[in-house]
Amino acid sequence: MQTKIHPKNYRLVVFKDMSNGHTFLTKSAANTKDNIEYNGKEYPLIKLEISSKSHPFYTGKLNFVIDTAGRIDKFKSKYKKFIKK
Repeated sequence: MQTKIHPKNYRLVVFKDMSNGHTFLTKSAANTKDNIEYNGKEYPLIKLEISSKSHPFYTGKLNFVIDTAGRIDKFKSKYKKFIKK
């Protein structure tokens, strides 16, 4: 293994999913200026836009908003001239 390539500032950090408020404590070397109280102690806070508690792949709630009728009509009108009769 190579030496002196890993960061030395690993510490306990709280990650917070901003979309649903889910928080979890783990180790990280990421920089942050925010702090949060978690289980009676203060830890650095890293804000996330999405985590396993809110990502559609993990929650099983896929939300697809597709305008299929508009897409199909657009496709047909675009390639109408290539239809062989």
